[in-house]
Amino acid sequence: MIPQSTIQRVLASYDADASLADASTIPSSWYVDSRIAELETCAVFSKTWQMVGRVEQVEKPGQFVTASVAGEPIVVVRGNDGVLRGFYNVCRHHAAAVVTEPCGQASILHCPYHGWNYGLDGSLKGMPEFDGVKNFERSENGLVPVKAETWEKFVFVNLDPKAVRLRDFLGGLVQRVAPLGVSKLHYFDSRAYVIHCNWKVFVDNFLDGGYHVPHLHKGLSSVLDYKEYTIENEDRYCLQSSPMVASNEDAATGATRKGDRAWYFWQYPNLMINCYEGYMDTNLVLPVDTDHCRVIFDFYFADVSEAHREYNQQSVAVGLRVQDEDLGICEAVQRGLKSRAYGAGRLSVRREAGEHLFHRLLAADLKAGLREKAAAAD
Repeated sequence: MIPQSTIQRVLASYDADASLADASTIPSSWYVDSRIAELETCAVFSKTWQMVGRVEQVEKPGQFVTASVAGEPIVVVRGNDGVLRGFYNVCRHHAAAVVTEPCGQASILHCPYHGWNYGLDGSLKGMPEFDGVKNFERSENGLVPVKAETWEKFVFVNLDPKAVRLRDFLGGLVQRVAPLGVSKLHYFDSRAYVIHCNWKVFVDNFLDGGYHVPHLHKGLSSVLDYKEYTIENEDRYCLQSSPMVASNEDAATGATRKGDRAWYFWQYPNLMINCYEGYMDTNLVLPVDTDHCRVIFDFYFADVSEAHREYNQQSVAVGLRVQDEDLGICEAVQRGLKSRAYGAGRLSVRREAGEHLFHRLLAADLKAGLREKAAAAD
């Protein structure tokens, strides 16, 4: 049972000003309190740039992708003028979803409910049997826009009309990723999981600086020089990186995880990008409720020809095995967070600087969101 203290007191229970050496994790209540989850929707996911698709899905006029961001239905579409635009995927007539497919191509956006039509620029083009309606301006009833931009292989949207540009939000991540040649890789496959844990548990697990790798991921550990594993924080991202070593300890991992260095990027709040030589996967973590999250994995390779299919499939299988190992521990952590025996934990100075950054960024956004709600109520 969650103590019914005020949400202000719940937020105040975390000291975001403590140094890493003095810091504790965010309290367990933050992972299980539905009020925190509601605040995250409006203060975090409604105000940060969220990845919703791949650039290759919206390269041509009429190509679109749909997504849900902070509980809002969204469509992003390439216009006939070449401009990429985002909209709330909500018909202005009776609120049905205008675009019902995950992705595709269309010459016009046609609502299946009452047949209202919208152009690729979001403008209302036609309303069947609407003669005689008074005080109705077609120009004022187009799809409601949202910000949409691209970076590298990815499409992002932001629901906040006041949001900074995507590259400003990404900050130093742009320059750190650029030398890795991500733009030359090709999409190969996707997987999605619903995991019985709060979305923050999954992020924490990613950001523990490899702390759990020797214990949980024996195959992956065999190709990483764990003692030389580094953690760098900047802006809203963390880079965890490790030199690679040749190893036959786990044949599949050794054959598919190659290169001089492994690069593990996290961009606040919920995007991970993992790079090896000729390979990248992305992990997008989406909250479902306090106890569940959905994680979407996309896999990219330098060569996606038929000749490399078997190798690529083997590489994906290695990634999925690591995910299976993480899945069990994340679900165990979620159960433990509800125990009366646990309130918060300490952080390893050597390993968990990324987790510390995550918790401080989250606390700042939640406290700002609470102030905004209070101001709006006055």
